Amino acid sequence: MKKENKVFIAASLDGYIAGKNGEIDWLDSVPNPEGIDMGYGKFIESVDALLMGRISFETVCNFDVEWPYTIPVYVLSRTLESIPEKYKDKVELVKGSLQEVLATIHQKGHHRLYIDGGNTIQNFLKEDLIDEMIITTFPIVLGGGFSLFGELPNRIQFEHVESQVFLNELVQDHYRRKIK
Repeated sequence: MKKENKVFIAASLDGYIAGKNGEIDWLDSVPNPEGIDMGYGKFIESVDALLMGRISFETVCNFDVEWPYTIPVYVLSRTLESIPEKYKDKVELVKGSLQEVLATIHQKGHHRLYIDGGNTIQNFLKEDLIDEMIITTFPIVLGGGFSLFGELPNRIQFEHVESQVFLNELVQDHYRRKIK
């Protein structure tokens, strides 16, 4: 089975995925009265599990909605000791190097992974483990916060697959890693 790690995320014009205090209210800055999913449904059908970092997990837990995921969710954390009781049947805590974590998830039959969370995405990029990225850019400059991209030891080349415009304001770019 082909193993893939994919990203589907929103970023500001200046490359941040959250504001200086972790705020994501700017994601509602473009009205979406029809509730267009901007390709998320199609994307989620292309993966069989989600691996997110602790901060993303805690952010989702603080949303005032039912648990939003129907696929298996793994939470990657060095500091979290256990999953809160309310989510024990929804997520599994994983620890270790990225290679160890991927081996554990692959052993459970999940090979096409949605990678989410700033630090998690950056760490996967550092180890050249991201195969595809779909980035929706919002027309806002946050001026600081949690960056989508950080320092990398080497360049990683991606090829552009397509661009789409949603709601006349959001530009979504799809990239696939160039095969070496």
